[in-house]
Amino acid sequence: MTKKRQTTIDTIAGECIAVRMRMLNRVVTNIYDDALRPLGVKVSQMNILVAAGKMGTARPAEVCERLHLDVSTLSRNVERMKARGWLEVIPDEDGRAQPFRLTNEGRKLLEQAAPAWKKAQKRAKALLGDEIVDLLGQAVIRLREADAS
Repeated sequence: MTKKRQTTIDTIAGECIAVRMRMLNRVVTNIYDDALRPLGVKVSQMNILVAAGKMGTARPAEVCERLHLDVSTLSRNVERMKARGWLEVIPDEDGRAQPFRLTNEGRKLLEQAAPAWKKAQKRAKALLGDEIVDLLGQAVIRLREADAS
């Protein structure tokens, strides 16, 4: 292997932001999923439930935009959560959109999940440190500002 090719490989291996973010994402997601497992919910599903709770009537395109999800991921998760009674589809003039909302069961689940979520939140903060958590918050603000423009 040429020296230039090895330098390129070393540079990408040592500096790639995407690799670092994906690794952090997997580790942090596992912390939350482990804590929430006894309730039968994953943190990715919990985020959708929270979005639906905040929005009242959740329109799929808007949820996808807010959570940066692709439509197939959202629809797969919504189907699973409808089957568990956590979400319900609301009739709409546009039959294609299929807006949904949190059910009473979904609200109960979120209340039950709160202590496990807090425990996972504490573990994730301890792992990352306050400075990184603050920087993540700032990065999300920048992302939202970029989306708005």
